[in-house]
Amino acid sequence: MVVRNVSTTTAPKVTYVTLFADESIHPRYEAALEKFGQELGRRYPMYIGESEVRSKAGEFEHRSPIDTKVVVGYFQIGTAQHAREAIEETAKSFARWSETPWRERVRIMRRAADLVDERKFEIAAVITYEVGKNRLEALAEAWEAIDAMRYYAKVMEEKDGYVVQMGPGGPGESSRVVGKPFGAWPVISPFNFPFMLANGMALGALITGNTVILKPTSEAPLTGLLLYRIFRDAGVPLGVVSYVTGPGSNFEKEFVSNPKVAGIAFTGSRDVGTRLYNEFLTGQPYPKPVVMEMGSKNPTIVTSKADLKKAVEGVVRAAYGYDGQKCSATSRVYVQAAIKSRFLEELKSRVEQLGVGDPRGKGTFVGPVINKAAVSKFRSAVQEVRRSRGRGSSGKSSSFPSLSWESSRPSKRHSRRPTIRSMA
Repeated sequence: MVVRNVSTTTAPKVTYVTLFADESIHPRYEAALEKFGQELGRRYPMYIGESEVRSKAGEFEHRSPIDTKVVVGYFQIGTAQHAREAIEETAKSFARWSETPWRERVRIMRRAADLVDERKFEIAAVITYEVGKNRLEALAEAWEAIDAMRYYAKVMEEKDGYVVQMGPGGPGESSRVVGKPFGAWPVISPFNFPFMLANGMALGALITGNTVILKPTSEAPLTGLLLYRIFRDAGVPLGVVSYVTGPGSNFEKEFVSNPKVAGIAFTGSRDVGTRLYNEFLTGQPYPKPVVMEMGSKNPTIVTSKADLKKAVEGVVRAAYGYDGQKCSATSRVYVQAAIKSRFLEELKSRVEQLGVGDPRGKGTFVGPVINKAAVSKFRSAVQEVRRSRGRGSSGKSSSFPSLSWESSRPSKRHSRRPTIRSMA
């Protein structure tokens, strides 16, 4: 959900609701693409406490899903030792940051929102190269981060820094709730919203006085670094936020077992999230908070009273926006029998109009999926459909409006065409 706030942004706003923007955004986005294209292949450090860190374990190469010949950059292979150092530094910085007046933390987060606003085209260009989002999806993500930062700041002010007066429990009694920060939090973020989801988790922790270790997915380490720079440039002190990169397996044991970790914020798969939860629950000396968002199935229900044009457009955007690689993506549609045939025909017609290709292109709606594993998963699903020919779990036959799924572009891009499966 996008929270709308009064914004001082100078460009027409793009959200996941509109997704179609004023033409004036395109030259600035394309200029940012061109600029970042000249910065590809650079080497980036980690930032732990006050130090810029290079790993003795070496670097990993991050290639773009748009074209696997394109190297986005080289990033450090962080280790368990780096995890310990980051925990130590953020835990050490907790006292001074938590004691910083909440109004000052709010001021810093508002400054961070302004910086995202100023850099949104740069951020969107990096998102496109790193994870293959089209320009409107990438810009919508940046705008959502701006809105979230300003909204959190507004809520902090409305709640007086999270001090809420309660009703009396009894005669002569005065009660209030006072929100208090916990300490150092690893923030583990995914590829599908590499800026906004990292921002949302880190923002909630920082504005309330916690310290943060940013650990972005290895599919989007540079977007995570852009967020780290935003926080630092906005005035978050050294040590309050650290940035580490590398395989999650190198950090997991330390994050779940180190007693100086106060809580974990995670967005990602159910398997990884469940494992982290269980290990953190048993690996700590007492129960600590875990904030998690994990994937699921999200159906859309279309009844005979629906406006079919709006229903089709909603399903298309929800199912195929960023290739359906969202926890909120529509992967199933339940349609009332009386309108099934007409709905399917209109849906098929609309899907066939979607631009499929390089997400840097202005007319592209569907770009590449994130990696080879995602391509393989898609192929397996389509092969299953071809074998069943649209046969549902009830065993009854139904029409199958199959769309071509073969790649229409070089194999160096992780891309597939949208597909619809109809079941009785």
